Amino acid sequence: MSLMEKLKQCWSSLLVLAVVVIGTGAVPITYLQSAVAKGAVCLDGSAPAYHFDKGFGSGVNNWIVHMEGGGWCTDVASCSARKNTMKGSSKFMNKDFGFSGILGGKQNTNPDFYNWNRIKVRYCDGSSFTGNVEAVNPANKLFFRGARVWRAVIDDLMVKGMKNAQNAILSGCSAGALAAILHCDTFRAILPPTARVKCVSDAGYFIHGTDISGGSYIQTYYSKVVALHGSAKSLPVSCTSKMKPELCFFPQNVVPSMRTPLFVINAAFDSWQIKNVLAPTAVDKRKEWKNCKLDLKKCTAAQLKTVQGFRDQMMRALSPVHSTPSRGLFLDSCHAHCQGGSAASWSGAKGPQVANSKISQAVGNWFYGRSAFQKIDCPSPICNPTCPAISTDE
Repeated sequence: MSLMEKLKQCWSSLLVLAVVVIGTGAVPITYLQSAVAKGAVCLDGSAPAYHFDKGFGSGVNNWIVHMEGGGWCTDVASCSARKNTMKGSSKFMNKDFGFSGILGGKQNTNPDFYNWNRIKVRYCDGSSFTGNVEAVNPANKLFFRGARVWRAVIDDLMVKGMKNAQNAILSGCSAGALAAILHCDTFRAILPPTARVKCVSDAGYFIHGTDISGGSYIQTYYSKVVALHGSAKSLPVSCTSKMKPELCFFPQNVVPSMRTPLFVINAAFDSWQIKNVLAPTAVDKRKEWKNCKLDLKKCTAAQLKTVQGFRDQMMRALSPVHSTPSRGLFLDSCHAHCQGGSAASWSGAKGPQVANSKISQAVGNWFYGRSAFQKIDCPSPICNPTCPAISTDE
């Protein structure tokens, strides 16, 4: 084989590899080593990380910062367990991440945001990016620095061009979606005053709900998160000045005083909340809800009535959203959690619809001011035929 033939073969192989990588939407990881000196680190002390797909064309000055979800840790034991996983250490994170849904890079599946600068911030602090404890106990060597991680990433993106943003969205899924709400006004304040800045919460509207025992297990749970991570000083002052810090982990208490426009994507029968807010294992002593909370078709008539009551709680908690015209709401009746992370549920032909609109259409129209969107689905968990099987994108 001649040298020219070898070169042609080499280039052909590289081209095939490039097509494969581009086709999967895989975006390489960026380790923010400079943040370590600022104490902005994961639970184990490793550098925070994110994935960054640069904008192009008309989207070169538009930015979407999307925060990963993954629950919380409430004590030394649960946080220590996370230290050895990607939820507590960047050492265990996958080096590439496929972007889709709201982060998708294809015009046909993400027409409004496909060519924006798209960033996925990895979640490794267990506090919805709110922790800020200076001291590190030498016995467990845990770092509770989620708020510093968030700010370090935002500052780095500002240097990389976000300071020139014309349009920007702070979004997230689950615990990351809660973070999008909690940091929304701060994000707005950091960005140029001339920019159009809004926030999108996908399955992050965790309600201050009553559980099957008549209590509020989720409030006790969040109080542990706030105490352990020192979250109080990172939560919106507009909320903490009026009530206990742990109550400011509930969006219904934060949203009323938010100044930045917010769009809420949520399932009325949110699968995570049914399991952990309505019927947490800690209060379901006899495991009577074990099957029902995983599959609503397996609920008894009495349980279904209680599940329906949970939707009523959700509706009341969402009143600060649907009572304000600048806010958006896509509340479907699916038994799902995080619906904007895949192309199928974000914009696919078989994805969930409310008022004949897909999620991508609703969010895009709302963001650009083409039309308002505050739609609430039919009232039962089996009434919407477009609801897919349980979705857990993160």
